[in-house]
Amino acid sequence: MATPPLPGNASPATDGRNARGEWRPSYPIRYAPVFAWPMRAAPLLKWLFGWPGFLWPVNLSLLLISTASWYFTQPALTRCLHFEFGWIAQIWLRNQIMMWLYYGAFHYWLYIRKGEGLNKKYDAHWPAKNSRLFLFRDQIYDNVFWTAGVAGLIWTGYEVLTMWLYANGHIPWLEWARHPVGFVAWFLVIPFWREFHFYWVHRLIHWKPLYKRVHYLHHKNSNPNAWSGMAMHPVETILYLSVCCIHWIVPSHPLHFLFDLQHAALAPANGHHGYEGPIVHEKVPTGSYFHYLHHRYFECNYGESTIPLDRWFGTFRDGLPTGEGAKLPGEHR
Repeated sequence: MATPPLPGNASPATDGRNARGEWRPSYPIRYAPVFAWPMRAAPLLKWLFGWPGFLWPVNLSLLLISTASWYFTQPALTRCLHFEFGWIAQIWLRNQIMMWLYYGAFHYWLYIRKGEGLNKKYDAHWPAKNSRLFLFRDQIYDNVFWTAGVAGLIWTGYEVLTMWLYANGHIPWLEWARHPVGFVAWFLVIPFWREFHFYWVHRLIHWKPLYKRVHYLHHKNSNPNAWSGMAMHPVETILYLSVCCIHWIVPSHPLHFLFDLQHAALAPANGHHGYEGPIVHEKVPTGSYFHYLHHRYFECNYGESTIPLDRWFGTFRDGLPTGEGAKLPGEHR
């Protein structure tokens, strides 16, 4: 989810680094004005239709990617009646290309070209090299292995199974012609459903037995980079991508399923690359200081910045200097 616009007179120009050398904004993390009360129409509409906001740039961009995938690269459902190498390999190859282009674009600009330098990089250090903590003693190689290698296979597995279910009529189907309102509503609901599902899966894998055996792998990236988003233990990846299983129960179209699954697989690049946006000559809003604080402090900010689940359940840090987790005015933790 996109971070709401800066409040009042806050300006990135006044931001700076703390005593540990970590960059942080001078303003507190803000939730989107969806669940604020009393609800104010102007901020809500600005968030819904403004830049950056709910629609642009992330959600509509990912919807365009999913639409192009469905119409131009997706195997015909008639081919998916049986598990066969050809159409399965086609999906895997398409997903790999998408992942390398999407994650790779952030990696190229931020870590190969170093187009932003250290400007608004949350952690002033570059990804670890010659470290026993990571496979191949290299954080980038480790993250690429778990993201493109392992997560790419699990992503493809979910897609192959679901397309087989659709093709054989084992799961309900929603048609545009018969249910146009519901068809459109799905696209608006999916980002909220993803955030709700992510929060609870994330809380689950912070349960000590699962953390020690599963989630620890992702948290080795205390200084995350563009490839860290899906650098997870296979069990965590299966749980995280299970967000798409709702389509096995609730009527939907394969395009809704693709949007949900591709959103889950690609969007982590936006929140893990380690920088506060906008980047690329101040034109591309991206980054998530909200989630960086989770990688820094572990037991906070399990969700994202639209549904205030962390606020409701007392796990919210706003990133202000006072105790590195000051409350917003009138807020209870």
